[in-house]
Amino acid sequence: MHKLLTDAAHTLVPPKGDRHGPLPPLLLVLTVATGLVDAVSYLGLGHVFVANMTGNVVFLGFALAGADGLSALASIVSMAAFLAGALVGGRFANRFAAHRGRLLATTVALEAVLVTAATLTSAAAHGQVETGVRYTLIVLLGLAMGLQNAAARRLGVPDLTTTVLTLTLTGLAADSTPAGGSAPRPGRRILSVLAIFLGALVGAELLLGGRLTLILGLVVVLLAATSLTAYRLSGSNADWTKPQS
Repeated sequence: MHKLLTDAAHTLVPPKGDRHGPLPPLLLVLTVATGLVDAVSYLGLGHVFVANMTGNVVFLGFALAGADGLSALASIVSMAAFLAGALVGGRFANRFAAHRGRLLATTVALEAVLVTAATLTSAAAHGQVETGVRYTLIVLLGLAMGLQNAAARRLGVPDLTTTVLTLTLTGLAADSTPAGGSAPRPGRRILSVLAIFLGALVGAELLLGGRLTLILGLVVVLLAATSLTAYRLSGSNADWTKPQS
């Protein structure tokens, strides 16, 4: 328990000289945003994910087999948007490869612009998700999540991909003491799971209350705060800003 609490504390308040510096808490904020966005996409846009592409591949298979309540087109559009966002994110990752702080700040700023466009689209439609609005939101949010995932991948902070938890949960169990492992970073892994759970819970509560636009606005606030914080900290050349080998 002491190791768990210590690791969690180091994740939220990294010690001076930590090789990832402020990146873990910033990525946890993005993980919360992911939970909010996937609550919108799955519950509000017709059983499709914009961040969890494993789910979309499975949904596409189900839809093609004729399962009710699923759209093959929605899954394909979401995956295409996500891939396009990841492509742009990859270009950003190469451009800012020498400084992880600038990479995060710039990528999340662009992500915030995309989610702001989604928020304005929802507001203009008064929260009514007709076909045109639905696919516009899927494309904008898919692009945003692709950008985020590409940036998190290049940042290379273990157990903080911000969008998927399968390997995180596997590591939590497979590397645990009962499994004969050394249980590295249990606090960070648990915080990652709790972050996306919190986002999904809050998102579902708000969406069931008909507040789709409010959820997207909340995501914009989280993204803007993350980008601004990363930008303010990126003026340094501390160890955490350097590429990880």
